[in-house]
Amino acid sequence: MTSPLPAPIGVAVVGAGYWGPNLVRNFQSSPNFRLRWLCDLDVERAQRVLGGYSTVQVSADLDEVLADPSVDAVAIATPAGTHLPVAMAALRAGKHVLVEKPLAATHEEGLQLVEEADKRGLTLMCDHTYCYTPAVLRIRDLLAAGELGELHFLDSVRINLGLVQRDIDVIWDLAPHDLSILDFVLPPSVRPVAVAAHGADGIGAGRACVAYLTLQLNTGAIAHIHVNWLSPVKVRTAIFGGSKRTLVWDDLNPSQRLSIYDRGVDVASPEELGDEQRRDILVSYRSGDVVSPALTEREALRTMVDEYARAITTGAPALTDGRSGLRVLEILQAASRSLAEGGTMIKLNEGHMA
Repeated sequence: MTSPLPAPIGVAVVGAGYWGPNLVRNFQSSPNFRLRWLCDLDVERAQRVLGGYSTVQVSADLDEVLADPSVDAVAIATPAGTHLPVAMAALRAGKHVLVEKPLAATHEEGLQLVEEADKRGLTLMCDHTYCYTPAVLRIRDLLAAGELGELHFLDSVRINLGLVQRDIDVIWDLAPHDLSILDFVLPPSVRPVAVAAHGADGIGAGRACVAYLTLQLNTGAIAHIHVNWLSPVKVRTAIFGGSKRTLVWDDLNPSQRLSIYDRGVDVASPEELGDEQRRDILVSYRSGDVVSPALTEREALRTMVDEYARAITTGAPALTDGRSGLRVLEILQAASRSLAEGGTMIKLNEGHMA
């Protein structure tokens, strides 16, 4: 006799703007969830998102949604400045919480959410969507297995002719993607310890529209991130240079998103050399094959929703839990400080959070 399937998790989505409809669609298509409510101050907009025949309830009143005992979990897709009050209200109502990036508007606010979730034994997860793409999941596995060797550098470019935000600069708009990916794929023993940021506002927007972040890792490696709202061409690439192999991720090339190059530089250590050669370190260049791993295409949001369900049902931390969101916030705040101080290198809190 087969055991009965677990009941779907009742979920409410808060926010029917840009990202909310994507969450609605994925929760509705997941057998692990039952979408109960869509909450938005603009009720008509929420009703348009759901369509005319939906049985999902609509409300502009968050308290009404949180008072419903059939709601076990909440997904928040509202502006970052509202994340603290909305997520805190949900946690205090005993609901599991998923928050769109960034986790909160400041590191201090994010820490309040992490501590509240811990105190109540609830899941707090950050929707770092890119971490759940097939490409990034594969990069994480390759780094963990040592396929690239020791990481020497990361160079990431995320540029396009983007929407200039009114309330945040390009670092807070685009860099959370790259910082969350870096946090996600790095082995546990490797972490950022300092960051410097340089930016420019060529159009007089009153905030940086082009920026470069340089992160120092505790291993001596370096990570460089370029974010830009003003580029006429769209580029989404990242190069992970390792001691064994180098991986190139081109997110805009669906037929070959990942390429692994067995090419690089080999350096013979002085211990391996004869006495007469010890003063000269021998450098040799290696030229091998290029491999493009096959990836199973799957919507990242669907994988993220499945991970939210796994975290809720098992009680185990999500792959992108509140603490990962905190680590990203720490780097963002340090980058803002560096930008204000003309690009000085700002040390992180030992590169990790509580």
